[in-house]
Amino acid sequence: MNAYLDSSALVKLPVREPDSDAVAHELAGCTLFTRRLSYTEARSAIARREREVPERSGEWSAARRQLDADWPACLVIDVKRPLVERAAEFCDSFGLRAYGAVQLAAAQLAHAALQEPMPFRSHDRRLNRAARLLGLLLPEGALL
Repeated sequence: MNAYLDSSALVKLPVREPDSDAVAHELAGCTLFTRRLSYTEARSAIARREREVPERSGEWSAARRQLDADWPACLVIDVKRPLVERAAEFCDSFGLRAYGAVQLAAAQLAHAALQEPMPFRSHDRRLNRAARLLGLLLPEGALL
């Protein structure tokens, strides 16, 4: 099975949060798709947590190492002109922020290329609502 992760879902894998175990269990054995900038966004999220809670620096170092170890297994979608133009349409249609719209356009592109169901995993309500309207699968219990 395949799954598309935006950066908010990708960071759940190396960072221990209340729903991290459920995300990891759901994605076990899946081929993970994401866009290239998700890595940078996930590293940024880890760095922000480290600035906010520096006394857990060992945990944040471990999260960076885990993300670095997991990243090569992800199938990465590069951001090119057609994807950016589709994302711009999603900004207009769904009121999305730019990076969220690019995530959604990349997920839709992967879904269309594979021509099979592909769950879309995000922890952004607006993005999930737009994904549902586009016919992308959302995991059970997705934020709406």
